[in-house]
Amino acid sequence: MTYSKLTLSAALAGTVLLASCSKLAPLGAENFTVTPSPMEAVGGQVVVNIDVRFPEKYMKRNATITLMPEIRYGVKAQAGQKASFQGEKVQGNAPVISYQLGGTQPLRNQFTYNEEMLKSDLYVRFKAQKGKKTVEMPDVCIAHGVLATSTLVGKTVGSAHTAIAADDYHYAIEMTQKAQIKYLIQQANVRSSEIKQPTVQEFLQTLRAIKADQKGYMLDNIEVSAYASPDGGLKLNTALAQQREKSSKRYLQGELKAMGLDADVESRYTAEDWEHFQELLMASNIQDKDVILRVLSMYEDPEQREQQIKNLSAGFEELAKEVLPELRRARLLVHYNIIGRSDDEIAEQFKADATKLSVEELLYGATLHEDAAAQQAYYQAAARQYSDDYRAFNNLGAIALQQGKVAEAKQWLAQAATKRADAAEVNANLGMLALIEGHPVEAKDYLAKASDAKNHNELMGNLQVAAGNYAQAAEFLKGVNTNSAALAQLLNKDYAAAKQTLESVTDKDAYTAYLAAVVAARTNRQTDAVKALQEAVKLDPSLKQRASRDLEFVTLFNDSAFQSIVR
Repeated sequence: MTYSKLTLSAALAGTVLLASCSKLAPLGAENFTVTPSPMEAVGGQVVVNIDVRFPEKYMKRNATITLMPEIRYGVKAQAGQKASFQGEKVQGNAPVISYQLGGTQPLRNQFTYNEEMLKSDLYVRFKAQKGKKTVEMPDVCIAHGVLATSTLVGKTVGSAHTAIAADDYHYAIEMTQKAQIKYLIQQANVRSSEIKQPTVQEFLQTLRAIKADQKGYMLDNIEVSAYASPDGGLKLNTALAQQREKSSKRYLQGELKAMGLDADVESRYTAEDWEHFQELLMASNIQDKDVILRVLSMYEDPEQREQQIKNLSAGFEELAKEVLPELRRARLLVHYNIIGRSDDEIAEQFKADATKLSVEELLYGATLHEDAAAQQAYYQAAARQYSDDYRAFNNLGAIALQQGKVAEAKQWLAQAATKRADAAEVNANLGMLALIEGHPVEAKDYLAKASDAKNHNELMGNLQVAAGNYAQAAEFLKGVNTNSAALAQLLNKDYAAAKQTLESVTDKDAYTAYLAAVVAARTNRQTDAVKALQEAVKLDPSLKQRASRDLEFVTLFNDSAFQSIVR
Protein backbone atom coordinates (compact mmCIF):
# COMPACT_ATOMS: atom_id res chain seq x y z
CA MET A 1 0.00 0.00 0.00
CA THR A 2 1.09 3.59 -0.62
CA TYR A 3 -0.11 6.95 0.59
CA SER A 4 1.10 8.98 -2.39
CA LYS A 5 -0.62 7.47 -5.44
CA LEU A 6 -4.04 6.15 -6.31
CA THR A 7 -4.55 3.04 -8.35
CA LEU A 8 -3.97 4.43 -11.81
CA SER A 9 -4.77 1.27 -13.75
CA ALA A 10 -8.39 1.21 -12.53
CA ALA A 11 -8.87 4.85 -13.48
CA LEU A 12 -7.47 4.24 -16.98
CA ALA A 13 -9.61 1.18 -17.44
CA GLY A 14 -12.67 3.25 -16.52
CA THR A 15 -11.76 5.88 -19.08
CA VAL A 16 -11.47 3.30 -21.85
CA LEU A 17 -14.64 1.44 -21.01
CA LEU A 18 -16.68 4.60 -20.60
CA ALA A 19 -16.10 5.24 -24.24
CA SER A 20 -18.27 2.26 -25.00
CA CYS A 21 -22.01 2.94 -25.07
CA SER A 22 -23.02 -0.66 -24.79
CA LYS A 23 -21.12 -1.83 -21.71
CA LEU A 24 -21.37 -1.03 -17.98
CA ALA A 25 -17.98 0.46 -17.31
CA PRO A 26 -15.99 0.24 -14.08
CA LEU A 27 -15.95 3.25 -11.80
CA GLY A 28 -12.58 4.79 -10.98
CA ALA A 29 -11.19 6.68 -7.96
CA GLU A 30 -12.09 9.97 -9.67
CA ASN A 31 -15.77 9.04 -9.30
CA PHE A 32 -15.54 9.08 -5.49
CA THR A 33 -15.11 11.93 -3.02
CA VAL A 34 -14.27 10.91 0.54
CA THR A 35 -14.74 13.16 3.59
CA PRO A 36 -13.04 13.67 5.89
CA SER A 37 -9.82 13.28 4.01
CA PRO A 38 -7.84 11.70 5.48
CA MET A 39 -10.29 9.48 7.32
CA GLU A 40 -10.39 10.10 11.06
CA ALA A 41 -11.11 8.07 14.18
CA VAL A 42 -13.62 9.87 16.43
CA GLY A 43 -15.15 8.27 19.47
CA GLY A 44 -13.63 4.91 18.53
CA GLN A 45 -15.30 4.97 15.13
CA VAL A 46 -14.17 5.90 11.63
CA VAL A 47 -17.10 7.68 10.02
CA VAL A 48 -16.67 8.09 6.28
CA ASN A 49 -18.91 10.04 3.93
CA ILE A 50 -18.55 8.93 0.31
CA ASP A 51 -20.06 10.83 -2.59
CA VAL A 52 -20.38 8.60 -5.67
CA ARG A 53 -20.58 10.42 -9.02
CA PHE A 54 -22.24 8.55 -11.85
CA PRO A 55 -21.32 10.22 -15.18
CA GLU A 56 -23.83 11.08 -17.87
CA LYS A 57 -24.87 8.09 -19.98
CA TYR A 58 -23.18 5.72 -17.53
CA MET A 59 -25.99 3.85 -15.79
CA LYS A 60 -27.57 1.59 -18.42
CA ARG A 61 -31.34 1.48 -18.13
CA ASN A 62 -31.37 -2.27 -17.37
CA ALA A 63 -28.35 -2.27 -15.04
CA THR A 64 -27.88 -2.57 -11.27
CA ILE A 65 -24.72 -1.92 -9.34
CA THR A 66 -23.95 -2.56 -5.65
CA LEU A 67 -21.07 -0.73 -3.99
CA MET A 68 -19.41 -2.45 -1.01
CA PRO A 69 -16.88 -0.23 0.87
CA GLU A 70 -14.28 -1.87 3.08
CA ILE A 71 -11.19 -0.80 4.96
CA ARG A 72 -8.20 -3.05 4.32
CA TYR A 73 -5.24 -3.21 6.68
CA GLY A 74 -2.54 -5.82 6.34
CA VAL A 75 -4.28 -9.08 5.47
CA LYS A 76 -7.47 -7.99 7.26
CA ALA A 77 -10.51 -6.10 6.10
CA GLN A 78 -13.60 -4.60 7.72
CA ALA A 79 -16.73 -4.30 5.61
CA GLY A 80 -18.86 -1.20 5.58
CA GLN A 81 -22.46 -0.58 4.58
CA LYS A 82 -23.20 -1.61 1.01
CA ALA A 83 -25.47 0.42 -1.24
CA SER A 84 -27.27 -0.49 -4.48
CA PHE A 85 -28.33 1.67 -7.45
CA GLN A 86 -30.34 0.83 -10.55
CA GLY A 87 -31.15 1.98 -14.05
CA GLU A 88 -34.49 3.41 -15.12
CA LYS A 89 -36.01 0.18 -16.43
CA VAL A 90 -35.09 -2.05 -13.47
CA GLN A 91 -37.94 -3.17 -11.24
CA GLY A 92 -36.53 -2.70 -7.75
CA ASN A 93 -36.33 -0.43 -4.70
CA ALA A 94 -32.81 0.95 -5.12
CA PRO A 95 -32.22 4.63 -5.98
CA VAL A 96 -32.60 5.21 -9.71
CA ILE A 97 -29.75 6.79 -11.66
CA SER A 98 -30.73 8.62 -14.85
CA TYR A 99 -28.97 7.40 -17.99
CA GLN A 100 -28.97 10.84 -19.59
CA LEU A 101 -28.10 12.92 -16.56
CA GLY A 102 -26.15 10.63 -14.24
CA GLY A 103 -26.01 11.93 -10.68
CA THR A 104 -24.23 11.98 -7.33
CA GLN A 105 -25.29 9.75 -4.47
CA PRO A 106 -24.10 9.88 -0.83
CA LEU A 107 -22.91 6.84 1.10
CA ARG A 108 -22.31 7.00 4.85
CA ASN A 109 -20.11 4.34 6.36
CA GLN A 110 -18.90 3.64 9.86
CA PHE A 111 -16.06 1.35 10.86
CA THR A 112 -14.88 0.33 14.30
CA TYR A 113 -11.35 1.63 14.72
CA ASN A 114 -8.37 -0.47 15.69
CA GLU A 115 -4.70 0.51 15.73
CA GLU A 116 -3.87 -1.45 12.59
CA MET A 117 -5.99 1.02 10.61
CA LEU A 118 -3.31 3.69 10.90
CA LYS A 119 -1.91 2.16 7.73
CA SER A 120 -4.92 1.20 5.72
CA ASP A 121 -6.82 1.78 2.50
CA LEU A 122 -10.47 2.34 1.81
CA TYR A 123 -11.64 0.22 -1.11
CA VAL A 124 -14.91 -0.16 -2.92
CA ARG A 125 -15.89 -3.57 -4.29
CA PHE A 126 -18.63 -3.94 -6.87
CA LYS A 127 -21.39 -6.34 -7.77
CA ALA A 128 -22.97 -5.38 -11.09
CA GLN A 129 -25.50 -6.73 -13.57
CA LYS A 130 -26.66 -5.56 -16.99
CA GLY A 131 -29.88 -7.38 -17.68
CA LYS A 132 -29.25 -10.96 -16.66
CA LYS A 133 -25.51 -10.74 -17.30
CA THR A 134 -23.02 -10.32 -14.44
CA VAL A 135 -20.47 -7.58 -15.07
CA GLU A 136 -17.01 -7.93 -13.58
CA MET A 137 -15.68 -4.69 -12.14
CA PRO A 138 -12.29 -4.23 -10.43
CA ASP A 139 -12.00 -3.00 -6.85
CA VAL A 140 -11.00 0.62 -6.57
CA CYS A 141 -8.98 2.32 -3.81
CA ILE A 142 -10.52 5.68 -2.86
CA ALA A 143 -8.70 6.74 0.34
CA HIS A 144 -5.56 6.00 2.37
CA GLY A 145 -4.95 5.78 6.11
CA VAL A 146 -6.79 6.90 9.24
CA LEU A 147 -5.90 9.91 11.36
CA ALA A 148 -6.18 8.52 14.87
CA THR A 149 -4.80 11.17 17.22
CA SER A 150 -7.98 11.06 19.32
CA THR A 151 -7.22 7.45 20.28
CA LEU A 152 -4.17 8.64 22.21
CA VAL A 153 -6.55 9.42 25.10
CA GLY A 154 -6.10 5.80 26.19
CA LYS A 155 -2.44 6.67 26.77
CA THR A 156 -2.75 10.25 27.99
CA VAL A 157 -5.44 9.51 30.59
CA GLY A 158 -2.73 7.74 32.57
CA SER A 159 -1.29 11.16 33.42
CA ALA A 160 -4.59 12.31 34.94
CA HIS A 161 -4.91 12.73 38.67
CA THR A 162 -6.27 9.70 40.47
CA ALA A 163 -8.81 9.82 43.31
CA ILE A 164 -7.28 9.30 46.75
CA ALA A 165 -9.73 8.52 49.54
CA ALA A 166 -8.98 10.95 52.37
CA ASP A 167 -8.24 10.17 55.98
CA ASP A 168 -10.26 11.62 58.83
CA TYR A 169 -7.34 12.09 61.17
CA HIS A 170 -7.41 15.00 63.59
CA TYR A 171 -4.58 15.83 65.93
CA ALA A 172 -7.10 17.19 68.42
CA ILE A 173 -10.68 15.94 68.56
CA GLU A 174 -13.13 18.13 70.45
CA MET A 175 -15.27 16.16 72.91
CA THR A 176 -18.01 16.94 75.41
CA GLN A 177 -19.24 14.77 78.27
CA LYS A 178 -22.62 15.61 79.82
CA ALA A 179 -24.37 14.68 83.06
CA GLN A 180 -27.39 15.85 84.99
CA ILE A 181 -28.25 16.09 88.67
CA LYS A 182 -32.00 16.29 89.38
CA TYR A 183 -33.52 17.97 92.42
CA LEU A 184 -36.76 17.46 94.28
CA ILE A 185 -39.32 20.27 94.23
CA GLN A 186 -38.18 23.28 96.25
CA GLN A 187 -35.00 21.47 97.33
CA ALA A 188 -31.32 22.17 96.55
CA ASN A 189 -29.41 19.31 98.15
CA VAL A 190 -27.47 16.85 95.97
CA ARG A 191 -28.94 13.42 96.68
CA SER A 192 -26.77 10.30 96.79
CA SER A 193 -29.21 8.56 94.43
CA GLU A 194 -28.43 11.16 91.77
CA ILE A 195 -24.67 10.77 92.19
CA LYS A 196 -25.06 7.07 91.44
CA GLN A 197 -26.79 7.71 88.11
CA PRO A 198 -24.85 6.30 85.07
CA THR A 199 -24.45 9.70 83.41
CA VAL A 200 -22.85 11.19 86.54
CA GLN A 201 -20.52 8.21 86.93
CA GLU A 202 -19.49 8.41 83.26
CA PHE A 203 -18.85 12.11 83.73
CA LEU A 204 -16.56 11.44 86.67
CA GLN A 205 -14.79 8.66 84.77
CA THR A 206 -14.02 11.09 81.96
CA LEU A 207 -12.48 13.49 84.46
CA ARG A 208 -10.36 10.65 85.88
CA ALA A 209 -9.16 9.74 82.38
CA ILE A 210 -8.15 13.36 81.77
CA LYS A 211 -6.24 13.36 85.05
CA ALA A 212 -4.55 10.02 84.32
CA ASP A 213 -3.45 10.84 80.75
CA GLN A 214 -2.72 14.52 80.41
CA LYS A 215 -0.75 13.85 77.24
CA GLY A 216 -3.64 12.11 75.52
CA TYR A 217 -6.29 14.50 76.87
CA MET A 218 -6.44 18.27 77.08
CA LEU A 219 -9.02 19.80 79.42
CA ASP A 220 -10.83 22.84 78.04
CA ASN A 221 -13.36 23.79 80.70
CA ILE A 222 -15.95 22.46 83.16
CA GLU A 223 -19.38 24.04 83.38
CA VAL A 224 -22.31 23.84 85.82
CA SER A 225 -25.68 25.31 84.91
CA ALA A 226 -28.46 25.15 87.50
CA TYR A 227 -32.21 25.68 86.96
CA ALA A 228 -35.56 25.89 88.68
CA SER A 229 -38.91 24.95 87.15
CA PRO A 230 -41.26 27.85 86.28
CA ASP A 231 -44.07 26.85 88.64
CA GLY A 232 -43.40 29.15 91.58
CA GLY A 233 -42.77 32.79 92.12
CA LEU A 234 -39.81 34.37 90.37
CA LYS A 235 -38.15 35.37 93.64
CA LEU A 236 -38.45 31.86 95.03
CA ASN A 237 -37.17 30.27 91.83
CA THR A 238 -34.21 32.64 91.67
CA ALA A 239 -33.12 31.72 95.17
CA LEU A 240 -33.67 28.04 94.49
CA ALA A 241 -31.66 28.11 91.27
CA GLN A 242 -28.81 29.90 93.09
CA GLN A 243 -28.77 27.27 95.83
CA ARG A 244 -28.71 24.45 93.27
CA GLU A 245 -25.81 26.13 91.49
CA LYS A 246 -23.85 26.27 94.75
CA SER A 247 -24.62 22.69 95.79
CA SER A 248 -23.78 21.15 92.41
CA LYS A 249 -20.61 23.22 92.07
CA ARG A 250 -19.55 22.33 95.61
CA TYR A 251 -20.17 18.64 94.91
CA LEU A 252 -18.15 18.74 91.68
CA GLN A 253 -15.26 20.67 93.27
CA GLY A 254 -15.08 18.03 95.99
CA GLU A 255 -14.81 15.29 93.37
CA LEU A 256 -12.08 17.16 91.49
CA LYS A 257 -10.12 17.65 94.72
CA ALA A 258 -10.44 13.96 95.57
CA MET A 259 -9.04 12.87 92.22
CA GLY A 260 -6.32 15.52 92.28
CA LEU A 261 -7.45 17.34 89.15
CA ASP A 262 -6.72 21.05 89.37
CA ALA A 263 -9.49 22.70 87.35
CA ASP A 264 -11.86 25.62 87.68
CA VAL A 265 -15.61 25.14 87.51
CA GLU A 266 -17.60 27.79 85.70
CA SER A 267 -21.12 28.06 87.09
CA ARG A 268 -24.34 29.93 86.36
CA TYR A 269 -28.03 29.65 87.14
CA THR A 270 -31.33 30.30 85.40
CA ALA A 271 -34.33 31.01 87.59
CA GLU A 272 -36.99 29.80 85.18
CA ASP A 273 -35.97 27.66 82.25
CA TRP A 274 -38.73 28.51 79.79
CA GLU A 275 -36.60 27.54 76.78
CA HIS A 276 -36.16 23.95 77.93
CA PHE A 277 -39.76 23.95 79.13
CA GLN A 278 -40.91 24.64 75.58
CA GLU A 279 -38.62 21.95 74.12
CA LEU A 280 -39.95 19.31 76.52
CA LEU A 281 -43.53 20.41 75.91
CA MET A 282 -43.23 20.13 72.15
CA ALA A 283 -41.83 16.63 72.49
CA SER A 284 -44.61 15.52 74.86
CA ASN A 285 -48.12 14.14 74.34
CA ILE A 286 -49.75 16.45 76.88
CA GLN A 287 -53.46 17.05 76.19
CA ASP A 288 -53.35 20.86 76.11
CA LYS A 289 -49.92 21.13 74.48
CA ASP A 290 -51.00 23.43 71.64
CA VAL A 291 -52.90 25.74 73.99
CA ILE A 292 -49.93 26.01 76.32
CA LEU A 293 -47.62 26.78 73.41
CA ARG A 294 -49.94 29.60 72.36
CA VAL A 295 -49.80 30.98 75.89
CA LEU A 296 -46.00 31.04 75.67
CA SER A 297 -46.17 32.99 72.43
CA MET A 298 -48.78 35.45 73.74
CA TYR A 299 -47.23 36.32 77.10
CA GLU A 300 -43.67 37.42 77.77
CA ASP A 301 -44.08 38.02 81.52
CA PRO A 302 -43.20 34.86 83.51
CA GLU A 303 -45.92 35.53 86.14
CA GLN A 304 -48.63 35.85 83.49
CA ARG A 305 -47.41 32.74 81.72
CA GLU A 306 -47.52 30.71 84.90
CA GLN A 307 -50.99 31.92 85.87
CA GLN A 308 -52.46 31.23 82.42
CA ILE A 309 -50.99 27.72 82.38
CA LYS A 310 -52.28 26.96 85.90
CA ASN A 311 -55.78 27.93 84.71
CA LEU A 312 -55.59 24.88 82.41
CA SER A 313 -56.13 22.50 85.27
CA ALA A 314 -55.95 19.23 83.35
CA GLY A 315 -52.93 20.36 81.32
CA PHE A 316 -51.12 21.67 84.37
CA GLU A 317 -51.48 18.35 86.17
CA GLU A 318 -49.80 16.61 83.23
CA LEU A 319 -47.05 19.24 83.18
CA ALA A 320 -46.44 18.70 86.89
CA LYS A 321 -45.91 15.00 86.29
CA GLU A 322 -44.04 14.92 82.96
CA VAL A 323 -42.26 18.19 82.33
CA LEU A 324 -41.62 20.22 85.48
CA PRO A 325 -39.53 17.57 87.31
CA GLU A 326 -37.14 17.52 84.34
CA LEU A 327 -36.46 21.22 84.79
CA ARG A 328 -35.34 20.99 88.42
CA ARG A 329 -31.75 20.18 87.67
CA ALA A 330 -28.10 21.06 87.37
CA ARG A 331 -26.40 20.30 84.07
CA LEU A 332 -22.72 19.28 84.17
CA LEU A 333 -20.48 19.72 81.14
CA VAL A 334 -16.81 18.98 80.56
CA HIS A 335 -15.24 20.13 77.29
CA TYR A 336 -11.96 18.50 76.36
CA ASN A 337 -9.78 17.40 73.47
CA ILE A 338 -8.46 13.95 72.70
CA ILE A 339 -4.89 14.51 71.56
CA GLY A 340 -3.58 12.26 68.80
CA ARG A 341 -0.07 11.37 67.77
CA SER A 342 2.13 13.97 66.14
CA ASP A 343 3.53 13.38 62.65
CA ASP A 344 6.83 12.19 64.11
CA GLU A 345 5.07 9.94 66.62
CA ILE A 346 3.05 8.31 63.84
CA ALA A 347 6.23 7.65 61.84
CA GLU A 348 8.01 6.23 64.89
CA GLN A 349 5.07 4.02 65.80
CA PHE A 350 4.82 2.75 62.24
CA LYS A 351 8.44 1.65 62.33
CA ALA A 352 8.08 0.08 65.77
CA ASP A 353 4.68 -1.60 65.43
CA ALA A 354 2.18 -0.44 62.84
CA THR A 355 -0.58 -2.56 64.36
CA LYS A 356 -0.90 -0.03 67.17
CA LEU A 357 -1.93 2.71 64.73
CA SER A 358 -5.57 3.41 63.92
CA VAL A 359 -6.82 3.30 60.34
CA GLU A 360 -7.01 7.12 60.31
CA GLU A 361 -3.42 7.37 61.53
CA LEU A 362 -2.22 4.96 58.84
CA LEU A 363 -4.09 6.76 56.06
CA TYR A 364 -2.83 10.10 57.32
CA GLY A 365 0.70 8.77 57.73
CA ALA A 366 0.79 7.92 54.02
CA THR A 367 0.15 11.57 53.15
CA LEU A 368 3.30 12.60 55.00
CA HIS A 369 5.41 10.97 52.28
CA GLU A 370 5.91 11.89 48.64
CA ASP A 371 7.60 8.60 47.79
CA ALA A 372 5.10 6.12 46.34
CA ALA A 373 6.79 3.14 48.00
CA ALA A 374 6.41 4.71 51.44
CA GLN A 375 2.77 5.55 50.75
CA GLN A 376 2.12 1.99 49.64
CA ALA A 377 3.66 0.62 52.85
CA TYR A 378 1.17 2.60 54.97
CA TYR A 379 -1.80 1.70 52.77
CA GLN A 380 -0.85 -1.97 52.73
CA ALA A 381 -0.67 -1.96 56.54
CA ALA A 382 -4.10 -0.33 56.67
CA ALA A 383 -5.50 -2.88 54.21
CA ARG A 384 -4.18 -5.76 56.36
CA GLN A 385 -5.35 -4.38 59.69
CA TYR A 386 -8.63 -2.77 58.64
CA SER A 387 -9.78 -4.96 55.79
CA ASP A 388 -13.36 -3.68 55.90
CA ASP A 389 -12.29 -0.13 55.05
CA TYR A 390 -12.30 0.53 51.29
CA ARG A 391 -9.95 3.52 51.41
CA ALA A 392 -6.60 1.74 51.65
CA PHE A 393 -7.52 -0.61 48.80
CA ASN A 394 -8.68 2.31 46.67
CA ASN A 395 -5.52 4.29 47.33
CA LEU A 396 -3.29 1.34 46.45
CA GLY A 397 -5.21 1.07 43.19
CA ALA A 398 -4.78 4.79 42.58
CA ILE A 399 -1.01 4.56 43.04
CA ALA A 400 -0.85 1.57 40.69
CA LEU A 401 -2.73 3.60 38.06
CA GLN A 402 -0.25 6.45 38.48
CA GLN A 403 2.56 3.95 37.90
CA GLY A 404 0.92 2.51 34.79
CA LYS A 405 0.41 -0.89 36.47
CA VAL A 406 -3.05 -1.53 35.07
CA ALA A 407 -3.40 -5.18 36.11
CA GLU A 408 -2.36 -4.40 39.69
CA ALA A 409 -4.68 -1.39 39.83
CA LYS A 410 -7.57 -3.53 38.65
CA GLN A 411 -7.03 -6.02 41.49
CA TRP A 412 -6.88 -3.37 44.22
CA LEU A 413 -9.88 -1.46 42.90
CA ALA A 414 -11.94 -4.63 42.59
CA GLN A 415 -11.34 -5.25 46.30
CA ALA A 416 -12.20 -1.64 47.13
CA ALA A 417 -15.49 -1.99 45.26
CA THR A 418 -16.45 -5.04 47.33
CA LYS A 419 -16.04 -2.92 50.49
CA ARG A 420 -17.94 0.11 49.21
CA ALA A 421 -19.26 0.03 45.68
CA ASP A 422 -20.78 3.52 45.87
CA ALA A 423 -17.61 5.33 46.96
CA ALA A 424 -16.93 8.25 44.63
CA GLU A 425 -13.17 7.69 44.66
CA VAL A 426 -13.51 4.01 43.75
CA ASN A 427 -15.83 4.79 40.85
CA ALA A 428 -13.60 7.60 39.63
CA ASN A 429 -10.59 5.30 39.53
CA LEU A 430 -12.58 2.49 37.90
CA GLY A 431 -13.73 5.03 35.30
CA MET A 432 -10.14 6.03 34.65
CA LEU A 433 -9.19 2.36 34.35
CA ALA A 434 -11.98 1.79 31.83
CA LEU A 435 -10.73 4.71 29.72
CA ILE A 436 -7.19 3.34 29.78
CA GLU A 437 -8.50 -0.01 28.58
CA GLY A 438 -10.57 1.60 25.83
CA HIS A 439 -14.06 1.13 27.29
CA PRO A 440 -15.67 4.60 27.23
CA VAL A 441 -19.24 3.34 27.78
CA GLU A 442 -18.16 1.51 30.93
CA ALA A 443 -16.20 4.58 32.01
CA LYS A 444 -19.30 6.75 31.61
CA ASP A 445 -21.28 4.47 33.95
CA TYR A 446 -18.58 4.65 36.61
CA LEU A 447 -18.16 8.41 36.38
CA ALA A 448 -21.89 8.91 36.80
CA LYS A 449 -21.38 7.59 40.34
CA ALA A 450 -18.24 9.63 41.01
CA SER A 451 -19.50 13.21 40.96
CA ASP A 452 -18.11 13.90 44.45
CA ALA A 453 -14.58 12.82 43.53
CA LYS A 454 -12.09 15.70 43.34
CA ASN A 455 -10.85 14.59 39.90
CA HIS A 456 -14.35 14.09 38.44
CA ASN A 457 -14.19 17.02 35.99
CA GLU A 458 -10.75 15.96 34.80
CA LEU A 459 -11.92 12.43 34.09
CA MET A 460 -15.07 13.74 32.42
CA GLY A 461 -12.77 15.72 30.13
CA ASN A 462 -10.94 12.53 29.21
CA LEU A 463 -14.28 10.80 28.62
CA GLN A 464 -15.41 13.58 26.29
CA VAL A 465 -12.19 13.22 24.30
CA ALA A 466 -12.90 9.51 23.93
CA ALA A 467 -16.46 10.34 22.84
CA GLY A 468 -15.27 12.84 20.24
CA ASN A 469 -16.73 15.91 22.01
CA TYR A 470 -13.58 17.99 21.88
CA ALA A 471 -15.01 21.41 22.80
CA GLN A 472 -16.68 19.96 25.90
CA ALA A 473 -13.50 18.08 26.75
CA ALA A 474 -11.44 21.27 26.60
CA GLU A 475 -13.95 23.01 28.90
CA PHE A 476 -13.85 20.20 31.48
CA LEU A 477 -10.04 20.25 31.38
CA LYS A 478 -9.66 24.01 31.59
CA GLY A 479 -6.83 24.90 33.94
CA VAL A 480 -5.50 21.32 34.03
CA ASN A 481 -1.94 20.86 32.80
CA THR A 482 -1.91 17.25 31.61
CA ASN A 483 -1.38 15.41 28.37
CA SER A 484 -5.12 14.83 28.05
CA ALA A 485 -5.87 18.54 28.44
CA ALA A 486 -3.40 19.29 25.65
CA LEU A 487 -4.92 16.52 23.52
CA ALA A 488 -8.40 18.03 23.94
CA GLN A 489 -7.10 21.46 22.91
CA LEU A 490 -5.22 19.99 19.95
CA LEU A 491 -8.29 18.13 18.69
CA ASN A 492 -10.32 21.30 19.24
CA LYS A 493 -7.76 23.01 16.97
CA ASP A 494 -6.60 25.40 19.70
CA TYR A 495 -2.93 24.78 18.96
CA ALA A 496 -1.55 27.73 20.92
CA ALA A 497 -3.31 26.53 24.08
CA ALA A 498 -2.18 22.95 23.48
CA LYS A 499 1.43 24.07 23.10
CA GLN A 500 1.27 26.08 26.32
CA THR A 501 -0.33 23.22 28.25
CA LEU A 502 2.31 20.74 27.10
CA GLU A 503 5.04 23.11 28.22
CA SER A 504 3.35 23.29 31.66
CA VAL A 505 2.97 19.54 32.23
CA THR A 506 4.81 18.71 35.47
CA ASP A 507 5.72 15.07 34.87
CA LYS A 508 6.50 15.05 31.16
CA ASP A 509 6.62 11.67 29.42
CA ALA A 510 6.82 10.20 25.95
CA TYR A 511 3.28 11.24 25.09
CA THR A 512 3.93 14.82 26.17
CA ALA A 513 6.68 14.92 23.56
CA TYR A 514 4.60 13.05 20.96
CA LEU A 515 1.72 15.50 21.27
CA ALA A 516 4.18 18.37 21.03
CA ALA A 517 5.38 16.84 17.75
CA VAL A 518 1.79 16.66 16.46
CA VAL A 519 1.11 20.29 17.42
CA ALA A 520 4.32 21.37 15.69
CA ALA A 521 3.45 19.38 12.55
CA ARG A 522 -0.04 20.87 12.38
CA THR A 523 1.37 24.39 12.69
CA ASN A 524 4.03 23.82 10.01
CA ARG A 525 6.99 23.82 12.42
CA GLN A 526 8.68 20.81 10.87
CA THR A 527 12.01 21.22 12.68
CA ASP A 528 10.24 21.38 16.06
CA ALA A 529 8.13 18.37 15.11
CA VAL A 530 11.21 16.27 14.36
CA LYS A 531 12.93 17.37 17.56
CA ALA A 532 9.88 16.57 19.74
CA LEU A 533 9.34 13.23 18.01
CA GLN A 534 12.98 12.33 18.62
CA GLU A 535 12.42 12.93 22.36
CA ALA A 536 9.20 10.88 22.34
CA VAL A 537 10.87 7.88 20.71
CA LYS A 538 13.82 8.16 23.08
CA LEU A 539 11.43 7.86 26.04
CA ASP A 540 9.28 5.16 24.44
CA PRO A 541 10.81 3.33 21.45
CA SER A 542 7.45 1.67 20.67
CA LEU A 543 6.28 5.04 19.32
CA LYS A 544 8.53 4.54 16.29
CA GLN A 545 6.00 2.25 14.69
CA ARG A 546 3.08 4.59 15.31
CA ALA A 547 4.95 7.63 14.06
CA SER A 548 6.00 5.85 10.85
CA ARG A 549 2.30 5.35 9.98
CA ASP A 550 0.77 8.43 11.61
CA LEU A 551 -0.77 10.76 9.03
CA GLU A 552 -0.08 13.68 11.40
CA PHE A 553 3.45 13.46 10.00
CA VAL A 554 2.59 12.84 6.33
CA THR A 555 4.56 15.93 5.28
CA LEU A 556 7.62 14.43 6.97
CA PHE A 557 7.43 10.92 5.52
CA ASN A 558 10.14 11.69 2.98
CA ASP A 559 12.25 13.75 5.40
CA SER A 560 15.61 12.12 6.13
CA ALA A 561 15.63 13.22 9.79
CA PHE A 562 12.16 11.76 10.27
CA GLN A 563 13.18 8.54 8.59
CA SER A 564 16.19 8.20 10.87
CA ILE A 565 13.92 8.47 13.91
CA VAL A 566 11.34 5.88 12.88
CA ARG A 567 13.73 3.44 11.22
